[in-house]
Amino acid sequence: MYLSDQFIYVRDLVKVYKTGKIEVQALRGINFEVEKGEFVAIMGPSGSGKTTLLNIMGGLDRPTAGFVKVSEYYLNEMNEGELVDFRRKVVGHIFQNLNLIPSLTARENIELSMIAAGISKNLRKKRVEELLNVVDLEDRADHKPDELSGGEKQRVAIAAAIANDPPIILADEPTGELDTESAKNVVAYLRKINVEFEKTIIMVTHDPLTARSSDRIMMIRDGKIETSLSPTRIEGSMSVRFIDIINERISSIEREISELDSMFRRGEIDPDSYIKRRVKLKNVKDILSEELHRMGLL
Repeated sequence: MYLSDQFIYVRDLVKVYKTGKIEVQALRGINFEVEKGEFVAIMGPSGSGKTTLLNIMGGLDRPTAGFVKVSEYYLNEMNEGELVDFRRKVVGHIFQNLNLIPSLTARENIELSMIAAGISKNLRKKRVEELLNVVDLEDRADHKPDELSGGEKQRVAIAAAIANDPPIILADEPTGELDTESAKNVVAYLRKINVEFEKTIIMVTHDPLTARSSDRIMMIRDGKIETSLSPTRIEGSMSVRFIDIINERISSIEREISELDSMFRRGEIDPDSYIKRRVKLKNVKDILSEELHRMGLL
């Protein structure tokens, strides 16, 4: 297939971070393509390069070497001003920490990127109402983030990401802080955006249940893509690697829970924060254990 036929085209992508004399190679020669309208999930252990890859495709970071083409834009050749324009028009970002403004309502948070893009007030108002309807938040439009549930806040973030009608949505752990039911709902809205609005979605996730909702899963480890297959095929042909990633994530969560327990015993965290964080970690662990059960491994 010719380069011009690829919606996203990445070749020999390398990213090296330097801290003094220490070099860390986050990406080690990544190669892949994404078709227009695809929903792709990226999975891998912590530190494997998933978020770095997403940030480069979104124009938030620059590669050390290699080639990145997104839509008709050649990111390697763009200056900082052009990258700002690219981020406003071409890519919608959904972050795990949401990036919602606490002092603004859901309606105002959705409208914010349109103000930055210079869209008129009348068009902004109409677009916000449309998007509130898409994510089923009409009755929560005038609530601020701390008055919304985790799932509702993530739906606001989804609406904000597509406010300027970008062709690509990049989602970094969009369900990472949610309970199982809320996570399912958020993924359902992402799929709705993908199908009904024909958005290309690339999503980083640790959650195999979330990843299974995509068209294709790219497994990344140590800065390289190990495989890129449909959810069904990846479980069949790469089940050992898939299982390894799940087990590594469970072990990581168990370490986080242990450290959190130690912090609580030392009085370094208040009871409410401790309970909230521990419940979230336990929920994620339960989701991963459920996946191993489903695969007949527990």
